[in-house]
Amino acid sequence: MIFANPTYLYLLLLLIPLIAWYIWKIRKSQASLQVSSSQAFDTPEASSYKVYLRHAPFILRMLAIVFLIVVLARPQSTDNWQNTSTEGIDIVLAMDISTSMLAEDLKPNRLEAAKDVATSFINGRPNDNIGLVIFAGESFTQCPLTTDHTVLLNLFNNINSGMIQDGTAIGLGLANAVSRIKDSQAKSKVIILLTDGSNNMGEIAPVTAAEIAKTFGVRVYTIGVGTQGEAPYPFQTAFGIQYQNVKVDIDETTLKQIAATSGGQYFRATDNASLREIYSEIDQMEKTKIQVQEFSKKQEEYKTWALLVFALLLLEMLLRKTVLRNIP
Repeated sequence: MIFANPTYLYLLLLLIPLIAWYIWKIRKSQASLQVSSSQAFDTPEASSYKVYLRHAPFILRMLAIVFLIVVLARPQSTDNWQNTSTEGIDIVLAMDISTSMLAEDLKPNRLEAAKDVATSFINGRPNDNIGLVIFAGESFTQCPLTTDHTVLLNLFNNINSGMIQDGTAIGLGLANAVSRIKDSQAKSKVIILLTDGSNNMGEIAPVTAAEIAKTFGVRVYTIGVGTQGEAPYPFQTAFGIQYQNVKVDIDETTLKQIAATSGGQYFRATDNASLREIYSEIDQMEKTKIQVQEFSKKQEEYKTWALLVFALLLLEMLLRKTVLRNIP
């Protein structure tokens, strides 16, 4: 048994003055009477069981204090040992949030579908460091690498198209993601880049960013989102929202080149189901296990000691109120 707060055990030293005070009090309370002989008081009837019990309340009180101090020290058992393994993977999601992501060939639209599937992906990897980079005409880090997935998902849900300058800067978004993961000490470093367009902004070419990723040992999975041909897109007009079919223009050649250069893979998501399958496939591919570690599973044991404290105090009270009751 170990203690979470062992310093509280020093409180046991307080028992020394308490015991000394009790002994002094008992001796002081005893009256002295001079008699010629004490033989008359030496009969068996004079030795009542109450004589032996008169110190019991104090002993019970001291034991209760001892056990209370043990409770404060938080006893824990470490008998349960088990093996475990964790994922040695850091992942950055690089997501396109340009206005073209509002097209509704995926439901309710490309952006919301991508957020929904990515959320399930994050929830399925509780041991990984995961970060989030968003890009359109420019790029910034929405969330750095973290294992606090609650914070990550809150920031993820706050993503909306129009947060940053419109456009599609794939190279800039990828370079930003690489800068966030390049110094990671994880066994495997992965970027999942999702876009629905072609690079038309930014100072960094997508292939150049892919070469940078390769240099730092980062594997990039690219996902092109959009149906084949045309997709319905909502336009705001003076008469409300009007839908018009627009051409789906995904630079698959560049996305395939990015994936090939970094050792990743390219996927095409034409609907919600295929997007889920893509994330599921990536999830299965990126299951690198690091070394198995043995650790001790601690369990709190204070409840038993707390019950003993209660039982001792109750017994002390019963003795004082019944067998050892003093009549004024």
